Amino acid sequence: MLTLHVAEASPETAVLVDGARIAAVGPYEELAEGIPPAPGPARAGGTPMAPRLRRWPGILTPGLLNPYAPELLERTYHPDPREADAHGTAPITGERAAELFRADPARLGASARRGVQRMLAHGTVAVAGELRARAAADAVRRAGLAVGRRPDVLPGPPALSPTPLILLPRLTPGAPARFAVFDVPDTAALVRRGASTCVATVVEGRLVYRSR
Repeated sequence: MLTLHVAEASPETAVLVDGARIAAVGPYEELAEGIPPAPGPARAGGTPMAPRLRRWPGILTPGLLNPYAPELLERTYHPDPREADAHGTAPITGERAAELFRADPARLGASARRGVQRMLAHGTVAVAGELRARAAADAVRRAGLAVGRRPDVLPGPPALSPTPLILLPRLTPGAPARFAVFDVPDTAALVRRGASTCVATVVEGRLVYRSR
């Protein structure tokens, strides 16, 4: 099914998604006018169903690369909400995280899956860094995150919203449908306010995170 994504502050970069791929990128008005009715079930009366339209606040971008996959998924413990009384809700790092993993190695897989969900909630569509734990690598693969090259100079310190942010190259037709939407007026505001402004993340055409 075709889906057209458009963000209020960047109507010039609307994205038409066909399955897991980008079908077209361009001004919203041009894409909306040029979309034929989608094949599939008909509405009452025999009229073909129109493509799905998703409108978002803010800007639509290619999404972010987080280069700290090992640090965030293998060396950080992301508590289960049910553990809030014992461990709080914030990510746990350093020796305390290491102790939790030593006490129960099975924690790593569940923590990595929660860590990936937190990455998706920050507009991450690709990660970098060598993952040595199979459970962490599996969490990345199952989420459909791309794996990119780790930059020679890393932004620091490791964070879900690194400073500076690493924005992926522009979206192109035929490429995998991976992008994010941030509730900011422009990229300068995104740089200032960070990736916690994410309102939606799409990976391989799937809406894997939305804040509203």
